[in-house]
Amino acid sequence: MTWVWENLDLIGRLSLEHVRLSVPPIVLGLLFAVPIGWLAYRFRFVRPAILTVVGLLYTIPSLALFVILPVVLGVGFLSEINVTVALTIYAVAILVRSVTDAFGAVSPEVRQAATAMGYSGWSRFWVVELPLAGPVVLAGLRVVAVSTVSLVTVGIFVGVQSLGYLFVNGLQRTIFAEVAAGLVMTVVIALVFDALLVLLGRVLLPWTRLDSRRAVRAGAATTTTEGATR
Repeated sequence: MTWVWENLDLIGRLSLEHVRLSVPPIVLGLLFAVPIGWLAYRFRFVRPAILTVVGLLYTIPSLALFVILPVVLGVGFLSEINVTVALTIYAVAILVRSVTDAFGAVSPEVRQAATAMGYSGWSRFWVVELPLAGPVVLAGLRVVAVSTVSLVTVGIFVGVQSLGYLFVNGLQRTIFAEVAAGLVMTVVIALVFDALLVLLGRVLLPWTRLDSRRAVRAGAATTTTEGATR
């Protein structure tokens, strides 16, 4: 604990860097995954190929990807761009299947009703399909957020400063308080991201709360009825 109190500035600075590095891949992953997932849903003949490719992307070891990307992108080995692109690839790999399943879960009757009301394909996507797919997409995004926060620590092996520094430096110097501090702060950041996404979902998808309340009320009513019958 003495080491922690003496290095609060270092822990705080690395935590902020960790957050800064985590946000872009999450946002970019969502922006890329939504159209790719929609294409996989809309055109079923290419769905297996798309899902297979994005699934294989996640199997690439992170360190190997950090080595390959500088050659492909033409940037320096120590550039933060490598970490951002690598983590965006992993985010897309996780999220595309969730997005595909989310659009597939939208009722065909709802789509037909929207078309009958005069919505074009583009407006139906934004006004009907995407909002209804939102809860499933959000669930996938929460997984992506936690995964990204965890993977950012690996960036230390290519010289990008994050909480991963505390892991490596602590192990090298056998300062276990330093390692514990890095672990705790990584978990805290992941929990904060998850809580913010839940809050964002309640703001942007208020109808999900109504559905939950109705389900609870229906369950309570069923339980009461069964109790009365007995």
